[in-house]
Amino acid sequence: MKALILNGSPTPDAPDAAISAALCDQLQSRGWELEHILLREQKIGTCAGDFFCWIRSPGVCNTNDDNREIAAKIVECDLLILLSPVTFGSYGSTLKRMVDHLIQNVLPFFTHIDGEVHHQPRYARYPNMLAIGWMETPDAASEAIFRTLARRNALNMYARTSVCGVVTGSPSAGDLTTQIAGWLDAVARGDSSPVPALPSPSADPLAAGEPIRRAVLLVGSPRTAKSTSFALGGYLLEQLAGRGVETQTIQLYTTLSSPVKRQALFAALDSADLIVLAFPLYVDSLPAPVTAALEMIAAERAGKRSTQRFVAITNCGFPEAHHCDSALAVCKRFADQAGLTWAGGLALGGGGMINGTPLAQMGGRARYGRKALDMAAVALASGQAIPREAVDLMAKPNIPAWLYLLVAGLSWRQQAKPYGVQKQLRKPPYQKTAA
Repeated sequence: MKALILNGSPTPDAPDAAISAALCDQLQSRGWELEHILLREQKIGTCAGDFFCWIRSPGVCNTNDDNREIAAKIVECDLLILLSPVTFGSYGSTLKRMVDHLIQNVLPFFTHIDGEVHHQPRYARYPNMLAIGWMETPDAASEAIFRTLARRNALNMYARTSVCGVVTGSPSAGDLTTQIAGWLDAVARGDSSPVPALPSPSADPLAAGEPIRRAVLLVGSPRTAKSTSFALGGYLLEQLAGRGVETQTIQLYTTLSSPVKRQALFAALDSADLIVLAFPLYVDSLPAPVTAALEMIAAERAGKRSTQRFVAITNCGFPEAHHCDSALAVCKRFADQAGLTWAGGLALGGGGMINGTPLAQMGGRARYGRKALDMAAVALASGQAIPREAVDLMAKPNIPAWLYLLVAGLSWRQQAKPYGVQKQLRKPPYQKTAA
Protein backbone atom coordinates (compact mmCIF):
# COMPACT_ATOMS: atom_id res chain seq x y z
CA MET A 1 0.00 0.00 0.00
CA LYS A 2 1.30 3.43 -0.96
CA ALA A 3 0.79 6.61 1.05
CA LEU A 4 1.63 10.04 -0.32
CA ILE A 5 2.02 13.03 2.01
CA LEU A 6 1.70 16.49 0.48
CA ASN A 7 3.16 18.72 3.17
CA GLY A 8 2.04 22.33 2.87
CA SER A 9 4.27 23.65 5.63
CA PRO A 10 5.03 27.24 4.56
CA THR A 11 8.38 27.75 6.32
CA PRO A 12 11.12 25.63 7.93
CA ASP A 13 10.11 26.88 11.38
CA ALA A 14 6.41 25.98 10.99
CA PRO A 15 5.12 23.67 13.75
CA ASP A 16 4.54 20.70 11.49
CA ALA A 17 7.77 18.77 12.15
CA ALA A 18 6.35 16.83 15.10
CA ILE A 19 3.14 16.08 13.19
CA SER A 20 4.88 14.84 10.06
CA ALA A 21 7.39 12.79 12.08
CA ALA A 22 4.66 11.08 14.10
CA LEU A 23 2.64 10.52 10.94
CA CYS A 24 5.57 8.92 9.12
CA ASP A 25 6.34 6.70 12.12
CA GLN A 26 2.76 5.49 12.30
CA LEU A 27 2.52 4.79 8.58
CA GLN A 28 5.80 2.89 8.47
CA SER A 29 4.89 0.83 11.53
CA ARG A 30 1.72 -0.24 9.71
CA GLY A 31 3.62 -1.36 6.62
CA TRP A 32 2.81 1.54 4.31
CA GLU A 33 5.17 2.41 1.47
CA LEU A 34 5.59 6.12 2.09
CA GLU A 35 6.57 9.21 0.12
CA HIS A 36 6.69 12.59 1.83
CA ILE A 37 6.76 15.65 -0.46
CA LEU A 38 7.58 19.04 1.07
CA LEU A 39 5.71 21.26 -1.36
CA ARG A 40 7.60 24.49 -0.65
CA GLU A 41 10.71 22.80 -2.09
CA GLN A 42 8.96 21.84 -5.34
CA LYS A 43 8.60 23.88 -8.49
CA ILE A 44 4.84 24.31 -8.81
CA GLY A 45 3.41 27.20 -10.77
CA THR A 46 -0.03 28.62 -10.16
CA CYS A 47 -2.97 27.14 -12.03
CA ALA A 48 -3.49 29.34 -15.10
CA GLY A 49 -7.24 28.73 -15.26
CA ASP A 50 -6.96 28.02 -19.00
CA PHE A 51 -8.42 24.48 -18.83
CA PHE A 52 -5.68 23.28 -21.20
CA CYS A 53 -5.43 20.17 -18.99
CA TRP A 54 -8.92 19.36 -20.32
CA ILE A 55 -8.91 20.66 -23.91
CA ARG A 56 -5.30 20.73 -25.15
CA SER A 57 -3.37 17.99 -23.36
CA PRO A 58 -6.16 15.97 -21.69
CA GLY A 59 -5.24 14.95 -18.16
CA VAL A 60 -1.90 16.78 -18.13
CA CYS A 61 -1.37 20.35 -16.90
CA ASN A 62 -0.09 22.69 -19.59
CA THR A 63 2.60 23.91 -17.16
CA ASN A 64 5.53 21.49 -17.25
CA ASP A 65 6.73 21.50 -13.66
CA ASP A 66 6.54 19.27 -10.58
CA ASN A 67 2.74 19.42 -10.48
CA ARG A 68 2.59 16.81 -13.26
CA GLU A 69 4.71 14.27 -11.40
CA ILE A 70 2.76 14.83 -8.20
CA ALA A 71 -0.56 14.42 -10.04
CA ALA A 72 0.71 11.08 -11.36
CA LYS A 73 1.82 10.00 -7.88
CA ILE A 74 -1.68 10.77 -6.57
CA VAL A 75 -3.15 8.38 -9.13
CA GLU A 76 -0.63 5.72 -8.08
CA CYS A 77 -1.14 5.95 -4.32
CA ASP A 78 -3.73 4.32 -2.06
CA LEU A 79 -3.84 7.09 0.56
CA LEU A 80 -3.37 10.79 -0.13
CA ILE A 81 -2.51 12.81 2.97
CA LEU A 82 -2.85 16.60 2.91
CA LEU A 83 -0.95 18.41 5.66
CA SER A 84 -1.40 22.16 6.13
CA PRO A 85 -1.91 24.99 8.58
CA VAL A 86 -5.58 25.89 8.87
CA THR A 87 -5.75 29.28 7.16
CA PHE A 88 -9.10 31.08 7.58
CA GLY A 89 -10.58 27.56 7.58
CA SER A 90 -8.89 26.63 4.30
CA TYR A 91 -5.56 25.09 3.38
CA GLY A 92 -2.58 27.42 3.39
CA SER A 93 -1.47 28.75 0.02
CA THR A 94 1.51 26.36 -0.17
CA LEU A 95 -0.72 23.28 -0.23
CA LYS A 96 -3.50 25.02 -2.17
CA ARG A 97 -1.11 25.71 -5.04
CA MET A 98 -0.88 21.95 -5.68
CA VAL A 99 -4.52 21.24 -4.88
CA ASP A 100 -5.54 23.69 -7.62
CA HIS A 101 -3.81 21.42 -10.15
CA LEU A 102 -5.92 18.40 -9.21
CA ILE A 103 -8.53 19.24 -11.84
CA GLN A 104 -6.29 17.49 -14.38
CA ASN A 105 -7.19 14.22 -12.65
CA VAL A 106 -10.91 14.56 -13.39
CA LEU A 107 -12.86 15.15 -16.60
CA PRO A 108 -14.46 18.39 -17.77
CA PHE A 109 -17.77 16.58 -18.26
CA PHE A 110 -20.42 16.56 -15.56
CA THR A 111 -22.32 13.89 -13.69
CA HIS A 112 -24.70 13.78 -10.73
CA ILE A 113 -23.72 12.48 -7.29
CA ASP A 114 -26.54 12.38 -4.74
CA GLY A 115 -28.46 14.92 -6.80
CA GLU A 116 -25.54 17.35 -7.04
CA VAL A 117 -23.43 18.12 -10.12
CA HIS A 118 -19.74 17.12 -10.09
CA HIS A 119 -17.06 16.40 -12.66
CA GLN A 120 -16.81 12.86 -13.99
CA PRO A 121 -13.82 10.74 -12.91
CA ARG A 122 -10.88 10.37 -15.30
CA TYR A 123 -9.50 7.27 -13.60
CA ALA A 124 -11.01 3.97 -12.52
CA ARG A 125 -9.75 4.39 -8.96
CA TYR A 126 -8.71 7.20 -6.66
CA PRO A 127 -6.93 7.18 -3.29
CA ASN A 128 -8.57 7.57 0.07
CA MET A 129 -7.90 10.96 1.66
CA LEU A 130 -6.67 12.08 5.06
CA ALA A 131 -6.53 15.84 5.64
CA ILE A 132 -4.63 17.05 8.70
CA GLY A 133 -4.63 20.70 9.68
CA TRP A 134 -2.95 22.45 12.55
CA MET A 135 -3.83 25.64 14.41
CA GLU A 136 -2.26 27.41 17.36
CA THR A 137 -5.45 27.86 19.40
CA PRO A 138 -8.95 26.37 19.24
CA ASP A 139 -11.14 27.97 16.57
CA ALA A 140 -14.43 26.15 16.10
CA ALA A 141 -15.49 28.12 13.02
CA SER A 142 -12.20 27.60 11.18
CA GLU A 143 -12.16 23.92 12.10
CA ALA A 144 -15.70 23.41 10.79
CA ILE A 145 -14.80 25.09 7.50
CA PHE A 146 -11.63 22.99 7.21
CA ARG A 147 -13.53 19.75 7.78
CA THR A 148 -16.18 20.76 5.25
CA LEU A 149 -13.54 21.67 2.67
CA ALA A 150 -11.73 18.36 3.15
CA ARG A 151 -14.97 16.44 2.59
CA ARG A 152 -15.86 18.49 -0.49
CA ASN A 153 -12.41 17.82 -1.95
CA ALA A 154 -12.76 14.11 -1.25
CA LEU A 155 -16.17 14.05 -2.92
CA ASN A 156 -14.90 15.81 -6.03
CA MET A 157 -11.78 13.61 -6.16
CA TYR A 158 -13.73 10.36 -5.69
CA ALA A 159 -12.08 9.25 -2.45
CA ARG A 160 -13.97 6.28 -1.03
CA THR A 161 -12.97 7.19 2.52
CA SER A 162 -12.34 10.72 3.76
CA VAL A 163 -10.86 11.34 7.20
CA CYS A 164 -10.04 14.75 8.63
CA GLY A 165 -8.10 15.65 11.76
CA VAL A 166 -7.04 18.92 13.39
CA VAL A 167 -4.08 19.35 15.72
CA THR A 168 -4.41 22.26 18.14
CA GLY A 169 -1.47 23.82 19.96
CA SER A 170 1.51 21.64 20.85
CA PRO A 171 0.24 18.27 22.08
CA SER A 172 2.61 15.84 23.76
CA ALA A 173 4.24 13.16 21.64
CA GLY A 174 1.95 10.58 23.19
CA ASP A 175 -1.22 12.55 22.51
CA LEU A 176 -0.13 13.27 18.95
CA THR A 177 0.59 9.60 18.31
CA THR A 178 -2.83 8.68 19.68
CA GLN A 179 -4.57 11.23 17.45
CA ILE A 180 -2.79 10.08 14.30
CA ALA A 181 -3.33 6.42 15.11
CA GLY A 182 -7.04 7.10 15.44
CA TRP A 183 -7.20 8.79 12.05
CA LEU A 184 -5.30 5.97 10.35
CA ASP A 185 -7.52 3.40 12.07
CA ALA A 186 -10.55 5.21 10.65
CA VAL A 187 -9.03 5.06 7.16
CA ALA A 188 -8.41 1.33 7.59
CA ARG A 189 -12.04 0.78 8.64
CA GLY A 190 -13.35 2.89 5.77
CA ASP A 191 -14.95 5.18 8.34
CA SER A 192 -15.19 8.73 6.97
CA SER A 193 -15.14 11.60 9.45
CA PRO A 194 -18.42 13.34 10.27
CA VAL A 195 -18.72 16.87 8.94
CA PRO A 196 -20.05 19.63 11.21
CA ALA A 197 -22.41 22.28 9.93
CA LEU A 198 -20.62 24.88 7.83
CA PRO A 199 -20.65 28.32 9.49
CA SER A 200 -23.07 30.48 7.55
CA PRO A 201 -21.38 32.96 5.21
CA SER A 202 -24.35 35.30 5.59
CA ALA A 203 -23.64 38.72 7.05
CA ASP A 204 -25.17 39.85 10.30
CA PRO A 205 -27.22 43.07 10.15
CA LEU A 206 -24.86 46.03 10.38
CA ALA A 207 -25.41 49.09 12.50
CA ALA A 208 -26.04 52.21 10.49
CA GLY A 209 -22.69 53.62 9.44
CA GLU A 210 -21.28 56.36 7.31
CA PRO A 211 -21.95 56.08 3.56
CA ILE A 212 -19.17 54.46 1.58
CA ARG A 213 -16.80 56.99 0.00
CA ARG A 214 -14.11 54.75 -1.49
CA ALA A 215 -14.25 51.14 -2.70
CA VAL A 216 -11.42 48.88 -3.88
CA LEU A 217 -12.01 45.82 -6.05
CA LEU A 218 -9.50 42.97 -5.77
CA VAL A 219 -9.73 40.70 -8.81
CA GLY A 220 -8.48 37.21 -7.97
CA SER A 221 -8.47 35.56 -11.39
CA PRO A 222 -5.51 34.70 -13.63
CA ARG A 223 -7.58 35.93 -16.59
CA THR A 224 -7.51 39.42 -15.00
CA ALA A 225 -9.60 41.91 -17.01
CA LYS A 226 -10.97 39.17 -19.29
CA SER A 227 -12.37 37.16 -16.39
CA THR A 228 -15.88 36.56 -15.13
CA SER A 229 -14.64 37.75 -11.74
CA PHE A 230 -13.75 41.13 -13.26
CA ALA A 231 -17.09 41.26 -15.09
CA LEU A 232 -18.99 40.73 -11.84
CA GLY A 233 -16.85 42.94 -9.63
CA GLY A 234 -16.56 45.62 -12.30
CA TYR A 235 -20.32 45.84 -12.68
CA LEU A 236 -20.69 46.33 -8.93
CA LEU A 237 -18.08 49.09 -8.97
CA GLU A 238 -19.90 50.81 -11.84
CA GLN A 239 -23.08 50.90 -9.77
CA LEU A 240 -21.18 52.22 -6.76
CA ALA A 241 -19.51 54.89 -8.88
CA GLY A 242 -22.95 55.95 -10.07
CA ARG A 243 -23.74 56.65 -6.42
CA GLY A 244 -20.73 58.88 -5.96
CA VAL A 245 -18.30 56.28 -4.63
CA GLU A 246 -14.65 56.60 -5.68
CA THR A 247 -13.46 53.24 -7.02
CA GLN A 248 -10.19 51.45 -7.76
CA THR A 249 -9.44 48.01 -9.23
CA ILE A 250 -6.36 45.92 -8.36
CA GLN A 251 -5.45 42.68 -10.15
CA LEU A 252 -4.00 40.35 -7.50
CA TYR A 253 -2.25 38.03 -9.96
CA THR A 254 -0.09 40.87 -11.28
CA THR A 255 0.52 42.44 -7.88
CA LEU A 256 1.81 39.82 -5.45
CA SER A 257 5.27 39.27 -6.97
CA SER A 258 6.25 42.94 -6.71
CA PRO A 259 7.17 44.39 -3.28
CA VAL A 260 6.33 47.88 -4.56
CA LYS A 261 2.90 46.79 -5.81
CA ARG A 262 2.22 44.93 -2.55
CA GLN A 263 2.86 48.08 -0.54
CA ALA A 264 0.59 50.02 -2.89
CA LEU A 265 -2.06 47.33 -2.34
CA PHE A 266 -1.84 47.69 1.44
CA ALA A 267 -2.07 51.49 1.15
CA ALA A 268 -5.10 51.25 -1.13
CA LEU A 269 -6.86 48.91 1.28
CA ASP A 270 -6.09 51.13 4.27
CA SER A 271 -7.79 54.07 2.53
CA ALA A 272 -10.90 52.12 1.45
CA ASP A 273 -14.25 52.05 3.20
CA LEU A 274 -15.27 48.97 1.21
CA ILE A 275 -13.10 46.10 -0.06
CA VAL A 276 -14.60 43.80 -2.69
CA LEU A 277 -12.89 40.49 -3.52
CA ALA A 278 -13.99 38.77 -6.75
CA PHE A 279 -12.60 35.34 -7.62
CA PRO A 280 -13.41 32.03 -9.33
CA LEU A 281 -13.91 28.86 -7.30
CA TYR A 282 -10.83 26.61 -7.53
CA VAL A 283 -11.28 23.10 -6.11
CA ASP A 284 -13.92 24.15 -3.56
CA SER A 285 -12.07 27.21 -2.26
CA LEU A 286 -10.09 30.29 -3.26
CA PRO A 287 -7.27 30.06 -5.84
CA ALA A 288 -3.85 29.71 -4.21
CA PRO A 289 -2.64 33.22 -5.17
CA VAL A 290 -5.80 34.71 -3.66
CA THR A 291 -5.22 32.71 -0.48
CA ALA A 292 -1.63 34.00 -0.46
CA ALA A 293 -2.90 37.56 -0.85
CA LEU A 294 -5.26 37.17 2.09
CA GLU A 295 -2.42 35.69 4.17
CA MET A 296 -0.32 38.79 3.42
CA ILE A 297 -3.16 41.20 4.11
CA ALA A 298 -4.04 39.52 7.42
CA ALA A 299 -0.39 39.60 8.50
CA GLU A 300 -0.08 43.28 7.57
CA ARG A 301 -3.28 44.08 9.47
CA ALA A 302 -2.37 42.08 12.58
CA GLY A 303 -3.91 43.71 15.64
CA LYS A 304 -6.04 46.16 13.64
CA ARG A 305 -9.82 46.37 13.79
CA SER A 306 -11.93 48.73 11.75
CA THR A 307 -15.40 49.36 10.38
CA GLN A 308 -14.13 48.84 6.82
CA ARG A 309 -16.56 46.60 4.96
CA PHE A 310 -15.35 43.44 3.21
CA VAL A 311 -17.47 41.51 0.71
CA ALA A 312 -16.75 38.64 -1.67
CA ILE A 313 -18.15 37.69 -5.07
CA THR A 314 -17.36 34.23 -6.39
CA ASN A 315 -18.42 32.12 -9.33
CA CYS A 316 -18.11 28.45 -10.21
CA GLY A 317 -18.55 26.27 -13.28
CA PHE A 318 -21.19 24.10 -11.64
CA PRO A 319 -24.81 25.12 -12.20
CA GLU A 320 -25.46 25.16 -8.44
CA ALA A 321 -24.08 28.20 -6.64
CA HIS A 322 -23.96 26.40 -3.28
CA HIS A 323 -20.66 24.79 -4.32
CA CYS A 324 -19.21 28.18 -3.35
CA ASP A 325 -20.45 28.09 0.26
CA SER A 326 -17.16 26.88 1.73
CA ALA A 327 -15.20 29.56 -0.15
CA LEU A 328 -17.48 32.32 1.12
CA ALA A 329 -17.16 30.94 4.65
CA VAL A 330 -13.38 31.21 4.25
CA CYS A 331 -13.77 34.85 3.18
CA LYS A 332 -15.92 35.61 6.19
CA ARG A 333 -13.34 34.01 8.50
CA PHE A 334 -10.61 36.06 6.86
CA ALA A 335 -12.57 39.26 7.44
CA ASP A 336 -12.87 38.50 11.13
CA GLN A 337 -9.20 37.59 11.54
CA ALA A 338 -8.06 40.63 9.54
CA GLY A 339 -10.15 43.01 11.63
CA LEU A 340 -12.59 43.86 8.85
CA THR A 341 -16.40 43.97 8.96
CA TRP A 342 -18.00 41.20 6.91
CA ALA A 343 -20.78 42.65 4.77
CA GLY A 344 -21.72 39.47 2.91
CA GLY A 345 -20.95 37.41 -0.14
CA LEU A 346 -22.51 36.60 -3.50
CA ALA A 347 -22.12 33.30 -5.35
CA LEU A 348 -22.91 32.62 -8.99
CA GLY A 349 -23.29 29.17 -10.52
CA GLY A 350 -22.66 28.57 -14.21
CA GLY A 351 -20.00 31.25 -14.40
CA GLY A 352 -18.83 29.89 -17.74
CA MET A 353 -21.88 31.46 -19.36
CA ILE A 354 -20.44 34.91 -18.70
CA ASN A 355 -16.88 34.03 -19.75
CA GLY A 356 -15.62 37.53 -19.05
CA THR A 357 -18.33 39.37 -21.00
CA PRO A 358 -19.37 42.68 -19.41
CA LEU A 359 -22.76 42.11 -17.78
CA ALA A 360 -24.30 45.12 -19.51
CA GLN A 361 -23.75 43.36 -22.85
CA MET A 362 -25.40 40.08 -21.87
CA GLY A 363 -29.06 40.96 -21.94
CA GLY A 364 -31.35 38.40 -20.35
CA ARG A 365 -28.55 35.89 -19.79
CA ALA A 366 -27.30 37.97 -16.86
CA ARG A 367 -30.55 39.54 -15.69
CA TYR A 368 -30.47 37.96 -12.22
CA GLY A 369 -26.81 38.79 -11.67
CA ARG A 370 -27.25 42.41 -12.66
CA LYS A 371 -30.29 42.85 -10.45
CA ALA A 372 -28.51 41.19 -7.51
CA LEU A 373 -25.49 43.46 -7.92
CA ASP A 374 -27.76 46.50 -8.27
CA MET A 375 -29.37 45.63 -4.95
CA ALA A 376 -25.98 44.98 -3.35
CA ALA A 377 -24.68 48.36 -4.55
CA VAL A 378 -27.60 50.22 -2.99
CA ALA A 379 -27.03 48.53 0.38
CA LEU A 380 -23.24 48.73 0.37
CA ALA A 381 -23.16 52.40 -0.68
CA SER A 382 -25.13 53.24 2.46
CA GLY A 383 -22.86 51.17 4.69
CA GLN A 384 -25.22 48.21 4.98
CA ALA A 385 -24.66 44.50 4.34
CA ILE A 386 -25.66 42.72 1.13
CA PRO A 387 -29.37 41.83 1.52
CA ARG A 388 -30.49 38.21 1.52
CA GLU A 389 -32.68 38.85 -1.51
CA ALA A 390 -29.59 39.77 -3.54
CA VAL A 391 -27.80 36.59 -2.41
CA ASP A 392 -30.73 34.42 -3.49
CA LEU A 393 -31.12 36.25 -6.78
CA MET A 394 -27.45 35.90 -7.70
CA ALA A 395 -27.67 32.15 -7.05
CA LYS A 396 -30.75 31.74 -9.25
CA PRO A 397 -29.93 29.90 -12.52
CA ASN A 398 -30.58 31.79 -15.75
CA ILE A 399 -31.20 28.54 -17.65
CA PRO A 400 -32.28 25.03 -16.53
CA ALA A 401 -29.45 22.86 -15.21
CA TRP A 402 -30.03 20.15 -17.84
CA LEU A 403 -29.56 22.68 -20.63
CA TYR A 404 -26.43 24.09 -19.02
CA LEU A 405 -24.92 20.59 -18.76
CA LEU A 406 -25.77 19.83 -22.38
CA VAL A 407 -24.21 23.04 -23.66
CA ALA A 408 -21.15 22.60 -21.43
CA GLY A 409 -20.49 19.10 -22.76
CA LEU A 410 -20.66 20.30 -26.36
CA SER A 411 -18.51 23.31 -25.53
CA TRP A 412 -15.61 21.25 -24.20
CA ARG A 413 -15.46 19.23 -27.40
CA GLN A 414 -15.64 22.39 -29.49
CA GLN A 415 -12.81 24.00 -27.52
CA ALA A 416 -10.67 20.87 -27.99
CA LYS A 417 -11.15 20.87 -31.77
CA PRO A 418 -8.35 23.34 -32.65
CA TYR A 419 -5.90 21.05 -30.82
CA GLY A 420 -7.15 17.89 -32.54
CA VAL A 421 -7.90 16.11 -29.27
CA GLN A 422 -11.71 16.14 -29.21
CA LYS A 423 -11.71 12.33 -29.26
CA GLN A 424 -9.08 12.09 -26.50
CA LEU A 425 -10.75 14.17 -23.79
CA ARG A 426 -11.27 11.11 -21.58
CA LYS A 427 -7.64 10.00 -21.85
CA PRO A 428 -6.13 8.84 -18.49
CA PRO A 429 -2.44 9.69 -19.07
CA TYR A 430 -1.20 8.41 -15.72
CA GLN A 431 -3.18 5.16 -15.82
CA LYS A 432 -0.20 3.22 -17.17
CA THR A 433 1.60 3.62 -13.85
CA ALA A 434 -1.48 3.23 -11.66
CA ALA A 435 -1.70 0.18 -9.41
